[in-house]
Amino acid sequence: MDFAANKPLKPSSNISEIVSMFAKVCKLRSIGVFPSDKPVQYQCVHHQNPNSNNAPSGEDSSDVTEETECNGEKVHPLPFEVLSKSNVCGDLELEKLFDIVSGLKSAYVQLQEAHIPYNPEKIIAADERVMAQLEALCKIKRVYKEKQFTEPTSDSSPSALLLSKIEVNERLLAELKPQMKVKNSEITRLLQELRDLDMENAKRAEKIRQIRLERKSAIVFNITTFQNAFKATSKSIHDFARPLISLMKASGWDLDLAAKSIEDEAAYQKRSDKKYAFEAYIARRMFDGFTLKTHDVDCVMRFDDPIDALIAHPDSDFAKFCGKKYLLVIHPIMESSFFGNLDQRTFVLGGKHPRTPFYQIFAKMAKWVWVLQGIAASIDPNAKVFSVNRGSQFSDVYMESIEGDKEGGQHRVEFMVMPGFKIGETLMRSQVYLSKMDLPIGEC
Repeated sequence: MDFAANKPLKPSSNISEIVSMFAKVCKLRSIGVFPSDKPVQYQCVHHQNPNSNNAPSGEDSSDVTEETECNGEKVHPLPFEVLSKSNVCGDLELEKLFDIVSGLKSAYVQLQEAHIPYNPEKIIAADERVMAQLEALCKIKRVYKEKQFTEPTSDSSPSALLLSKIEVNERLLAELKPQMKVKNSEITRLLQELRDLDMENAKRAEKIRQIRLERKSAIVFNITTFQNAFKATSKSIHDFARPLISLMKASGWDLDLAAKSIEDEAAYQKRSDKKYAFEAYIARRMFDGFTLKTHDVDCVMRFDDPIDALIAHPDSDFAKFCGKKYLLVIHPIMESSFFGNLDQRTFVLGGKHPRTPFYQIFAKMAKWVWVLQGIAASIDPNAKVFSVNRGSQFSDVYMESIEGDKEGGQHRVEFMVMPGFKIGETLMRSQVYLSKMDLPIGEC
């Protein structure tokens, strides 16, 4: 349609009538709380009134019923209770009505804006929008009238059905509340059982871990492994005795007097054999209180440098063992004379382990003593450690000379250097230093 040909550029009487009518519509109050505290809905009533312009304008008076026209028909406000009771308008229709009224207001504002400044094209477009909204409003009115003729009875109205459903649900809720309390009590009881089961499972898992560790140790460790560990332990004691003797020499110690304080009555075949007295002293201290018990040696063996194991696990049993044995083997007077201070001792007393050459050699020796203890108990829980007393007759079944096999004659033990072990039917002979004089045959 060509609006330019059919409609004048100036505001037509049709537009003026629409504006006038919409202005009256806009005088209606928004849906809300009126002076009577009751929400009001508006109903279009088919009523011809040629003198609609003379409608009451006292919109602020609470005694005058507000009304307006919808396409020549008066609109009278109805109490919300009436509409709710008849329930002729559903929620969907009300939402549409609100949308139409909002659109109508918006179109009316656009129509006003099109006049200032005067814009014929905008006026025509706004006029069409106003007309479209008014037509939609009248359509809502017709739907409302149709529903009035088919108004359902109060017993079958949606509101009544909804109230009935609410009552049923409330009764059901009242029945479910005691059941909910019972279920909550049951849940609490089951949660406690679950916690108890978790604790029991944790204990059993720890037992299984210990059993697997023992089985793993029994499979991995064997007599050959223990023999190798025994040799490594003996060698580590010898390796630690060398720097200890060197430091004693450098510090001005009398080695003869020191050896005599360790083995007072020992007779040496040569002066250099006194080194075995120092090795015996070290072994005696390291095996003091030695008990065979199973422990995990992997945490120590997987480190090439035992200091790394001590730093990685400062609170481990091996770390405690190492610190305790250092304080037992190295006397404070000895350390002070070696280094001029007690810094290393203070460090160890604080639960730490210094990375010094002297302490590294000591830690290596402590590692093999610790491993020897763990392997022996892992192979045989009934494994035993035995020692040899001074003056005992030499037996190649239970003993071996620290200097090598002795041939010919009978010998007596001057002192023991390394203890022996009995694991099952296997014997690891103790290492002893023998007397220099052969005894006559038959003399004991």
